[in-house]
Amino acid sequence: MGLSAVVSPLFAIQPVDWQPPDPAGFDAVLMTSANAVRFGGQELFRYFKLPLFAVGHATAQAALDTGFAKVIVGRGDGAAIVALAVARRKKRLLHLAGREHMHIENGDASIERRIVYASDPIEHLPGAAADALQAGAVALLHSARAARLFGSLVDAAGIDRQRIAIAGLSEAVVAAAGAGWAAIATSSLPNDDALLEIAAGLCDQSGTR
Repeated sequence: MGLSAVVSPLFAIQPVDWQPPDPAGFDAVLMTSANAVRFGGQELFRYFKLPLFAVGHATAQAALDTGFAKVIVGRGDGAAIVALAVARRKKRLLHLAGREHMHIENGDASIERRIVYASDPIEHLPGAAADALQAGAVALLHSARAARLFGSLVDAAGIDRQRIAIAGLSEAVVAAAGAGWAAIATSSLPNDDALLEIAAGLCDQSGTR
C-alpha cells in the first residue's frame, strides 16, 4: 500500500497455566483473539475435533495452522460470533480467552471460560514508536484497552496529541482513546484490511506516507 509501518506492541503477552475441561462437555470452541491459539499450549489438541468459532481472520488462520480442523470465522465481535454459533445449534461453548477480556453472554448458550494467557501493559513507548509519533504518524488501534493505554503513554512521553491521527477498529476503540487527536477515523469492518484502508486515507490527508 506504500505505507511505512512501525510495529509497536503495547502489551507483553504471557501464557497462563490452565486446566482443560473435558471436550465431551462442549459443542464448539470460541476464540476472540489469536493469542488464545498462540499461548494456549499443548492442551489445545484436545479440542481439535470440535468446531471453532473465531473472531477475525487472524484468529481463524492461527487456529487452522495449529490443527483445528473446522474453523468458522465471524465478521463482528464476540457477541456476534456467539450468536452465529447458536444459529448453527452449537450452544455449549468453551471460550479460551485472555485474563482481560470482554465478558460475553447469550441467553441461548452456555459459555464456560478458561483463561489461557495474560497481557500486561508496557510502561513506556518504545523509541521507534515515539519517534514516529513525534513525526506525525497515524496510530492504528485494535482494542479499547489498547486505546486507553496508548493515550496515557503518549501523554507520559510528552507528545502533543495534535500531531497524531488515530485509526480505530470500532467506535468503542476511538472513544476509549479520548480527545485531542489531529484526526480520528473508524474502520467500516473489524479487520486489518479495512483498518489499513482508513489509515492510508489519513496518511494521504497529512502527507505522511
